[in-house]
Amino acid sequence: MINGQGRWLLGGGIGSGKSAVRALLERSGLETIDADSIGHEISEPDGAAFGQVAERWPLVVIDGRIDRKALGAIVFDDREELDALEEITHPHIFGTIERLVQGIDHAVVVEIPLIRPGMKGVWRRIVVDCDDSTRLGRLSERGMSSADAEARLRSQPSRSEWLSVADLVVPNYGSLKELASTVGQLSSRL
Repeated sequence: MINGQGRWLLGGGIGSGKSAVRALLERSGLETIDADSIGHEISEPDGAAFGQVAERWPLVVIDGRIDRKALGAIVFDDREELDALEEITHPHIFGTIERLVQGIDHAVVVEIPLIRPGMKGVWRRIVVDCDDSTRLGRLSERGMSSADAEARLRSQPSRSEWLSVADLVVPNYGSLKELASTVGQLSSRL
């Protein structure tokens, strides 16, 4: 629902600018949740998914913690491994999100890098759109190798798949200033 209460999923491929959009929406006063942060929390040594992840991939546990880079090198290059990780972590992530939004009677935006998350209720979709070459450039600027960046892009839905599920599209082809202007217009509608 635009102009009022609503539950929104904020998505788009890696490097599209989802986190920047979420931060801008949060600064505008909207309630936001970052699913990746929840994923980090549940993977901590005292987190709900740590034991299962450590058991499935014991070599990624270094000094009692899950080395996310080592785990990523395994799962983003092998669909079966990624499916196994998602089977372990997604119930915990989605359950946490559902608990957090329970009782919220105003707009809430959840940044989640999935097209079809297993969450209950009616959720509308905001997709941050950006071409693949720009996304690869951004990932390179973050220090990710070309091979790793391309593997991450291949493991995710394509740009056209993201756009096919969008209720609203946020174009992110230019500067952060341009993005802030676009998000400012969007935030007043949510």
